[in-house]
Amino acid sequence: MIPFGLTGLEAALVALGMVVAGYVRGYSGFGFAALVMSFAALVTDPFPFVPVVILADVFMTAGQARGIWPHIDWRRVGLLFAGAALGVPAGVVAIGWVPLDLGRAVLSLFVLAMCGMLLRGWRIAPQGRGPHMAVGVVSGAANAMAVGGLPVAVFFTAQGVAPVVFRATVIAYFTALDLWSIPVMAQAGLISRDSFVATGLGLPFMLLGLWLGGRRFVAASPQDFRRFAILLLAVLSVLGLAKAVM
Repeated sequence: MIPFGLTGLEAALVALGMVVAGYVRGYSGFGFAALVMSFAALVTDPFPFVPVVILADVFMTAGQARGIWPHIDWRRVGLLFAGAALGVPAGVVAIGWVPLDLGRAVLSLFVLAMCGMLLRGWRIAPQGRGPHMAVGVVSGAANAMAVGGLPVAVFFTAQGVAPVVFRATVIAYFTALDLWSIPVMAQAGLISRDSFVATGLGLPFMLLGLWLGGRRFVAASPQDFRRFAILLLAVLSVLGLAKAVM
């Protein structure tokens, strides 16, 4: 039985999105959840897929742990998570208050603003404890709609974090963020049997994309990495905004 009441065609389109999103995750370390959500939003209500991508992300990280471990900046991970620990519960509560289309529009405009910062080459000096924790709060709140990685991606890119450290640190942080988000969402009743069924059915597609993206990263230059990140953010924001106003 196809979860969430999807038709065969709708499920196929979401599966295609999972392959593409897995590729993005393997290549850049971020954007996986947001891209799955964007594909799902084209054919159905995307928000039941929030726990799906969070559960899947935990599985996928297990396959990447060995390769990224030496490059993780644990100080950044800890500071971001300290903020996210507060942001996740707030975001889960807020998602129940905001109408669906309004939430999509606000989120898409926010992503578009971050994309604009990247396109302008926005740069800041290396940041300390306070800014990392503040970005963690925003990231945690945004993870209620499965886009908690985008604020962190903008923050790291603006500081000029080296691509290999960027990718490894973001993946490690996402794992901590997801492991905290799962019980908070379960307590709020946002995780159902269909969440686990969809995760199991979708994992082969996600892992295929992850493998392909990881191979691409090996050959990627820092310039390619930056261009890819900017393009990803732009596409996600435009798709989300278009869906919100339709």
